[in-house]
Amino acid sequence: MNALAKVAPLKLDRTRQSAPQVFEALRELIVSVQLEPGTVLQRAELAEHFGVSQTPIRDALQRLGEEQLVDIFAQHATVVSRIDLSAALQAHFLRRSIELEILATLCDLPDAGHGELVRRLNASLAVQQAALEPLDVAQLTLADQAFHQTLYEAASVGPLWSLVRRQSGHVDRLRRLNLPDKGKPQAIVRDHRAIAQAIERKDAQAAENALRQHLAGTLAFVDDIKHRFPDWIV
Repeated sequence: MNALAKVAPLKLDRTRQSAPQVFEALRELIVSVQLEPGTVLQRAELAEHFGVSQTPIRDALQRLGEEQLVDIFAQHATVVSRIDLSAALQAHFLRRSIELEILATLCDLPDAGHGELVRRLNASLAVQQAALEPLDVAQLTLADQAFHQTLYEAASVGPLWSLVRRQSGHVDRLRRLNLPDKGKPQAIVRDHRAIAQAIERKDAQAAENALRQHLAGTLAFVDDIKHRFPDWIV
């Protein structure tokens, strides 16, 4: 059965190359846990689904392989990988290290830049709050990412966000498995609010504490996630 039978066809932006768009679409399907580990991704089926030749499909799958989101068996098959807990922990370490430095920088911003940052963070919190009532997991996930990207951009290290995103596929899948759990969406917004308020006060220690709690949220429940999804994690 076509793994993408229930997924809407990709509408290509003709001003962009097709391979990156296919990559982005497949990556989102994997990271959002719509495609389970072990799902076979056939080039011919993917090409038909996305309305492209097999060349951009091959390129997209290679990029997914580089991020370890698929396992590629030459001349045989490409399958969605299981979540690599070791890779997730390394991505968490990388992100925490970078964002702790970012918060120290943001708490020392000049008043003009600091005020604009606070405004943007409060606007993001409003979007996140709206995604809670009723719960819209996809919208909350986008708003969560936008909140953190704003921190990187305000600290003038925007390109590092792309680096972190490339390394975060496994930990992001853990988060998506954990996100629907009771109280988890509210905890995400609560943590973001604590971070934003600490930045507004220019309280670097409080911001650091809030970030540590926020980023550790999913990993604290890894054993429970593994118990509930034994076929997902290696």
